[in-house]
Amino acid sequence: MAFLDAVSTREIDMDKRLGMLAMCLAMVFLPIGDAISKSLTAYAAPFEVTVWRTVAQAAFFLPGAVLLRRHFRGSILSLGSLLSACLILTVTLSLITAFASMPIATAIAIFFVEPLLLTLLAGPFLGEVPGWRRYAAVGVGLIGALVVIRPNFATFGPVVLLPLLAALAYAMNMIVMRKSTRTRSALSFQFGASMIAGGLSLLAVLLAQGLDIDTTGLATLPEWGPWALASAGALALVTFMMITFAFSKVEASLLAPFQYLEIVGATAVGYLFFNEVPDGMTLFGTAIILTSGAYVFYRERVRGVDGAATRPSER
Repeated sequence: MAFLDAVSTREIDMDKRLGMLAMCLAMVFLPIGDAISKSLTAYAAPFEVTVWRTVAQAAFFLPGAVLLRRHFRGSILSLGSLLSACLILTVTLSLITAFASMPIATAIAIFFVEPLLLTLLAGPFLGEVPGWRRYAAVGVGLIGALVVIRPNFATFGPVVLLPLLAALAYAMNMIVMRKSTRTRSALSFQFGASMIAGGLSLLAVLLAQGLDIDTTGLATLPEWGPWALASAGALALVTFMMITFAFSKVEASLLAPFQYLEIVGATAVGYLFFNEVPDGMTLFGTAIILTSGAYVFYRERVRGVDGAATRPSER
């Protein structure tokens, strides 16, 4: 019996290690996909890059859904999926438009106020009211965002507010996902949202053509352009699968700090591919945002431990 318990413990530890490794790899792949999108904005408008990247992601999702079909539960198409698709498109378009004008690391630093915004929105929408400590951490984190935004606003203009819009849309999408996955699996929900987002993207292109709005199209991209779009779509799918796997193996509170590796990756990718180096105020503001976010996650974990200690044990 003791031997079986030891084997089971080792298997759990291995699953956690694999989950954390998957999360780390996902945070490496995300900035690479962003870099591909940024490079394409030199040849096409951010709107078009968003459309074709979303379509590519949906196309790559189809074979993935076939392989994981056993994990589908509940309806694929729903009002929640439609809302999520619109929010996903808002996030992607806002970030790609920002990437076209400003360093990737700066945009991602502003975007990382998302956990703080989610903390604020969880009260009215999910009934998860935070305590005063987390409210204070959110306030400090938003000050950090202002530290990043202020000098960059003078350089890049209102475009620096787009990562903030993306963070708000992403936080709202998390709330929609939490509500929707109460009656269906996360895979069913995400698959439906991805398919609807792809459909809406194609509809937007057809509408633009019908209104005689000038669009460059894939034909004007360089030879490597379509391959780059396909790579961005594939990376988006792989990243999603890795994050889903990680959260299925490891507690969310344990994985949360790994998300901040994305800023490290974004800084490295920005420097290696675009020779972008964040200035001192951006780094200072980023540090404030990261510290505040880490404290919010810490308080969430403490609350979870305290809640578990006060509940009666179950057999």
